[in-house]
Amino acid sequence: MKKLTLILSMTLAMASSQVLFAAGDPAAGKQKAATCAGCHGVDGNSSNPDWPKLAGQSAEYLVKQMKDFKSGERKDATMQPQVANLSEQDMEDIAAYFSSQKTKPGIADEKVVKLGETLYRGGDAGAGVAACMGCHAPNGVGNPAAKFPRLAGQHAKYTAKQLRAFRSGQRANDAGKMMRNLAKRLTDQEIEAVSQYIAGLR
Repeated sequence: MKKLTLILSMTLAMASSQVLFAAGDPAAGKQKAATCAGCHGVDGNSSNPDWPKLAGQSAEYLVKQMKDFKSGERKDATMQPQVANLSEQDMEDIAAYFSSQKTKPGIADEKVVKLGETLYRGGDAGAGVAACMGCHAPNGVGNPAAKFPRLAGQHAKYTAKQLRAFRSGQRANDAGKMMRNLAKRLTDQEIEAVSQYIAGLR
């Protein structure tokens, strides 16, 4: 009985240490993210619209993307070398840091936001396009538990690039092909409009 109790105690202790190890440390993440700042900004708010804002993004989503880049499931010539030597703990720490930062608001092109709002909030039933807010929330904050990313305030140029990548199949790390199936039903005009609307969400 004593032996069984000892084994159970050791098992619980090991499980607890793994949970603690898996939790991201924002302070450690800030140091580890120093090399990320060149593209994504010190606080995760990139100034170049080709590179995404990471500030305020859910840690769960960020960890998934880093793992996908490392495994090759998501391909990017710049990101894959950056994550190649990161441990799981490094990823958790970096994600915790960027997640704790505040997203700087974006600016939408008012000429196209009406169409963008229609698609984001209501979709297009005739074309089989679901409303974006169903997964990403009415205000664009996403759904961390489901690993659906925050979109609000993201650079329109970056969002449009990702939608086109999903549409062509170049990007294929979406669960159940949800984004690929949706994006292939969007026109270039619609992609631009919804990306602009997302940029203005707060």
